[in-house]
Amino acid sequence: MFKSKLLNILILTALSAPGLALADTAPASPFSANVALTTNYLYRGISQSGAKPAIQGGFDYANANGLYIGTWGSSISWLGDEYTTGANPAGARDAGLELDTYGGYKGTAGVVSYDVGFLRYNYPGNYAPGATKADTNEVYGAVTYSIVTAKLSYSLGDLFGVSNAQGSTYLDLSANYPIGDSGYTLGAHWGKQAYKGSTADQLKANGADPSYADYKLSVSKDMGSGYGVSLAYSKTNAATGAGTFYTVAGNELGKGIAVLALSRTF
Repeated sequence: MFKSKLLNILILTALSAPGLALADTAPASPFSANVALTTNYLYRGISQSGAKPAIQGGFDYANANGLYIGTWGSSISWLGDEYTTGANPAGARDAGLELDTYGGYKGTAGVVSYDVGFLRYNYPGNYAPGATKADTNEVYGAVTYSIVTAKLSYSLGDLFGVSNAQGSTYLDLSANYPIGDSGYTLGAHWGKQAYKGSTADQLKANGADPSYADYKLSVSKDMGSGYGVSLAYSKTNAATGAGTFYTVAGNELGKGIAVLALSRTF
């Protein structure tokens, strides 16, 4: 998803074809790509891959005027797991891919930088009859001052399989502290996913409240040549146990867990 791409890890071998040397005055390309392997794909503290490894990658275009567009994808399992177990009517067969598309604008105002945009989460698959698809549309805005960033995402409709969820929000507060010239960065994050609407209210009344908070501490290392490695510990206060929203086939998707990841940008 459009989110920090340096999430979680295993081992990745990425090959890049050698290119011709460019003059020092040549402008940097507005195009970039990324690929990663992670021991567990966590999004907003919730495992999207059933606590198993995932492979991820994306492409971006960033214009010098601040406009950008991109796409990003990851292997997932939660929709297929829910379909197989019947844990959630949003489940879908053959749903092993999340493919996101996004666009926005980045700029600065004095010592503050900002980022506003639109993000579409796409989850292709064969959904159960009458199921609410997991496809989701959000708009977002973020401001950064020094090492601290605050970001708010706002749902425009159904949210990850929960119908009538317009107005649901995710508040993300994070700080990233680079340790001198070592290439290491320490990170801390707190997030709050708040579901709104009649369906979310009914889930809450049934003891399956989809709203929760998540927390994460991380350390990452810039290894040079576009490679990066990260280690993070994440935990949520999502409701647990049989019948709860984030427990599938006995697997608590929001439990505390350490995640290792290796990435390459080029």
